[in-house]
Amino acid sequence: MIHPFSPFEQLIDPDRALAILRGATDGADDGELFVERMRSESLVFDDGRLRNAGYGAAQGFGLRAVRGEVTGYAHSTRITDEALRDAADMARLAVGSGGGTLAPPPPGPGPALYDGIDPVEGIEFSRRVATLRDIDGFARDLDPRVVQVTASLASSLQEVAILRPEGGIVSDIRPMARLNVSVIVESNARRESGSAGGGGRFGLSALMEPDHWQGLVRESLRIALVNLRAVPAPAGVMDVVLGPGWPGILLHEAVGHGLEGDFNRKKASAFAGLVGQRVAAPGVTVIDDGTIPDRRGSISVDDEGTPPARNILIEDGILIGYLQDRQNARLMGVSPTGNGRRESFAHAPMPRMTNTFMLGGGDDPGAILSGLDDGIHAVGFGGGQVDITSGKFVFSCTEAYRVKNGVVGNPIRGATLIGDGATALQHVRAIGNDLALDPGIGNCGKQGQWVPVGVGLPTLRIGGLTVGGSAT
Repeated sequence: MIHPFSPFEQLIDPDRALAILRGATDGADDGELFVERMRSESLVFDDGRLRNAGYGAAQGFGLRAVRGEVTGYAHSTRITDEALRDAADMARLAVGSGGGTLAPPPPGPGPALYDGIDPVEGIEFSRRVATLRDIDGFARDLDPRVVQVTASLASSLQEVAILRPEGGIVSDIRPMARLNVSVIVESNARRESGSAGGGGRFGLSALMEPDHWQGLVRESLRIALVNLRAVPAPAGVMDVVLGPGWPGILLHEAVGHGLEGDFNRKKASAFAGLVGQRVAAPGVTVIDDGTIPDRRGSISVDDEGTPPARNILIEDGILIGYLQDRQNARLMGVSPTGNGRRESFAHAPMPRMTNTFMLGGGDDPGAILSGLDDGIHAVGFGGGQVDITSGKFVFSCTEAYRVKNGVVGNPIRGATLIGDGATALQHVRAIGNDLALDPGIGNCGKQGQWVPVGVGLPTLRIGGLTVGGSAT
């Protein structure tokens, strides 16, 4: 059973809400009433003191009616009959005189991934602050070159309920917790930073154990010290070996967005019309899976009421299909994949990724590196830009190393990777057997909406990427 949205009947009368929704969607192809209650907390400890303590709470609804390619959507923080009727009148404009046939409802939901979890339950505010203070002290004691420490704890609890015109109600509860640590080191008048963190859909308690946060502090310090001795990055076209885990962000941005249904229906993606064709090197299998417990991108049900699934997008290099919400799936004549997601009740759903990763292959990661004659090993990534239509991307590396004759050499700074997703997939030359998912740090933006996601990758060698650098 999906976790019951306990305040639903307190906020709104289901029978009256259903009558209003049916009036809005009469003659429509689809529609729903999405009700949400959200609570979030955050603490930031910076430069030896608690700099910020925030708490937020919100609730509201969004009502949608869909006719063909047109969507009518209205939302409000006032959950009243009057507000619902006003929203229904607005959404009704998209339906016009009607004539549509209501699409079949989503299939019944599967088991709930998160049942009654409250991320902060049993954890006093004073303990959270004390943990952040301990992180600060531990980092400074590790190395005299540490000049600044920033640590943050964040948690949220989202409860949603989706009322369908057929009368079905499906609900979900979605906890989230995260701990981040960042340090700045200084030596010989040069300053560099390093950061580490992560979390997922569980409580804060696991993140606050010393064995966990001490590992994050050590990792942050390691990255900062690596950057302290980094030399300028080379420039040119060369092979790149991506590390496992978080470097999957490149796959997410350069390939994943291009496999979302709306872009392909509108033929705005480099992958449009290529289902059944080879789009990647043999051995490349890309999956989006919203059913993995505890992951940031996982959901018990998507924001239209469709259960998530393990969706194979590319199999052994062949494009299998796209990520779909209900509207795009109907217009493309395929089934929804459980990827209709929205940031909040104030936004209409659209096709979005959940946890997107490439399956591991049969190559030894060490052998992949030792076989690289001249290139770079990219372990960490920061920001990037992608053009969905062309698939062209630019990513900045936060941790990378020069590799020559199979030997990993100096760390490099200022490296950017430039290429396009479709070509990069074709030029995959080795796939490691060490698939790893990211530690739980991903947020994805699309058309002004942000949702939590997960990424993953094995060690991967890609040929012919352009590396931007400043070395002469």
